[in-house]
Amino acid sequence: MTHRVSGSVVLIGALAGGGSALGGVSPSMLANTCTGCHGTNGASVGSPVPTISGVNPEVWTEVMLSYKNDERPSSIMTRLAKGYTNDEIEIMAEYFAKKPFVRAKQDYEEAKAREGQKYHKKYCELCHEQGGRVSDEGGILAGQWTSYLRYAMDDYLSGRREMTKKMRRKVHKLRDAHGDEAIGDLLEYYASPQD
Repeated sequence: MTHRVSGSVVLIGALAGGGSALGGVSPSMLANTCTGCHGTNGASVGSPVPTISGVNPEVWTEVMLSYKNDERPSSIMTRLAKGYTNDEIEIMAEYFAKKPFVRAKQDYEEAKAREGQKYHKKYCELCHEQGGRVSDEGGILAGQWTSYLRYAMDDYLSGRREMTKKMRRKVHKLRDAHGDEAIGDLLEYYASPQD
């Protein structure tokens, strides 16, 4: 989205008598621009595209600003994020935070998920609480699309995306102790919650 489109959305919202969040644009009007890829109310139905509902608004805002500031790799989101003002990003973050996170219905291997659960408890639970269901410090992992999580982890491991010091330390400990297959087991565990 460009600034020109964003300005058009503001004008259309004002003419339509929309909410008064920003120049007549309601939060739902801003959020509707995400629907084409991320699904209604941010509940993705496509495996490479993450569900963005239910995420802590501070985390959501941080992610969007990292796209906007070229700090996080993405050919599409980097361009789109630049089209929003910081205020619009914060409004969308609050909007999506109030929507329920809808867990993806996807296949997973039970034996690997059981191993992944052990790894999660030992290495990830401190930040990704309740089995990855809470997003106070990071995104919701439990029920997120596996292919999206795999792309994200590949970006982290390759250095294209920066890990926090705490995450880097935990991931290295996990891989040193259990090998690269442990990452796959973790992803199977995150695929297993579907309700």
